[in-house]
Amino acid sequence: MPSDKPSKPSASALRWRRVLLKISGEALMGDRPFGHDAAAIDRVAQEVRNVIQLGAEVALVVGGGNIFRGMSDAASGIDRTTADHMGMLATVINALALQDGLVRNGIAARAMSGIAMPTVCETFTRRDAMVHLQAGRVVVFAAGTGNPYFTTDTAAALRAAEMNCDVLLKGTQVDGVYSADPKKDAGAVRYDRLSFTEVLARDLRVMDATAVSLCRENKIPILVYSNQDTGMLATVLTGGGTYTLIDG
Repeated sequence: MPSDKPSKPSASALRWRRVLLKISGEALMGDRPFGHDAAAIDRVAQEVRNVIQLGAEVALVVGGGNIFRGMSDAASGIDRTTADHMGMLATVINALALQDGLVRNGIAARAMSGIAMPTVCETFTRRDAMVHLQAGRVVVFAAGTGNPYFTTDTAAALRAAEMNCDVLLKGTQVDGVYSADPKKDAGAVRYDRLSFTEVLARDLRVMDATAVSLCRENKIPILVYSNQDTGMLATVLTGGGTYTLIDG
């Protein structure tokens, strides 16, 4: 009698091997209004473990919105550069939380900051990050690009290019890129595939324009999927599931 369980993706089916996963700081909150939830962090770690077992090399970039939103506070009177630096520090806190969660789940991991703080975590250098990836460790990139006025989306695109990643994955609350916010517009249309030029021309804002342009210049596809469903990261990396692929 055939099983009703979906077949588990196999290593031979892995579509991209070296991947960079961009997640929001809010993905670490669970049901909390801010900060961290251990169960939410464990869930991210387990998703990463699934794809490592398939043979993927994984890097992560996490936002800081669960702790601090630089631009909104800048509008309230904080100097933009100062606010952005505060936001970068929030991503370091998140990277340390993710590193701890990954290790807790049996995954070797290193947090690396774009701003030097050697008593807290490693300082990012491309050479050292490559060594970690090739040794099977997950690298969690923190502090954005290390500069104000650049988003964590841009940092994700930059690190993906520096690390020669095959794809940049963006985990969101919806299953791809839509013509409008599907939570507010019932008529929003989901796209299966888009070109970089279409994303920029239609101002779809799945990532900021600098990030999209960086990926286009370096020929790194962007895959947008829902990180709300267990096992979806492994599914999309093996060609299944629902997602939007941006390339070409």
